[in-house]
Amino acid sequence: MAESKIELFVKASDDGESIGNSPFCQRLFMMLMLKGVPFTLTTVDMKRAPEILKNLAPGSQPPFLLYNGEVKTDTNKIEEFLEETLAPPDFPYLAPRYKESYTAGDDIFHKFSAYIKNPFPNQDEILEKNLLKSLLKLDQYLLQPLKYELKSEPELQESCRKFLDGDSLTLADCSMLPKLHIVKTVCKYYRQFEIPKDLKGVSRYLSNTAELKEFKYTCPSTEEILLFYRSVVRPQK
Repeated sequence: MAESKIELFVKASDDGESIGNSPFCQRLFMMLMLKGVPFTLTTVDMKRAPEILKNLAPGSQPPFLLYNGEVKTDTNKIEEFLEETLAPPDFPYLAPRYKESYTAGDDIFHKFSAYIKNPFPNQDEILEKNLLKSLLKLDQYLLQPLKYELKSEPELQESCRKFLDGDSLTLADCSMLPKLHIVKTVCKYYRQFEIPKDLKGVSRYLSNTAELKEFKYTCPSTEEILLFYRSVVRPQK
């Protein structure tokens, strides 16, 4: 089988070269790394409106994919396409076994955005509580034993798995981890709010993934993440 030519275009950072802040770009970058397929990564400097955007994907924002010369621009459709095309026996399937792995904590980023972009100090407390509720929902899922764990240990009270769906990263992690890292980084710096240590499942999850090459290598710098949010956060007094 001839090797496919794959090029992933992601948003560039403020310096115009390194990886920019975009959980959607990181999601696809992580996916391609987990698939173990050769691909080229190109960062796109949005400030300069490069010709490549006009020619390949007019009106689009990264990420987009060039697969054997064919352009694909929708993140969800790119994910579906890669999962179907880069399939066993040559490449692993990455879809989670349990649909709940996709939905646990799926509103965290929305609650985070409302909290961090809130212009009214008197609403901070309620918005912080809303974010905590979403984090708690994720925590409960990470601590809940999954069916495969209960098969081997029916009396298990608390899950020991590393990631959302088990001990291997899946598409659910590719979606959740970039967002959770942004939440952790931005809230700590701009709101002095940290994800509580007593959220044992979330803390373990972040610890298990922090040093993984699929996460570290695809992640924008802390400075880049903070710079991205600087313009939307209410100034601190």
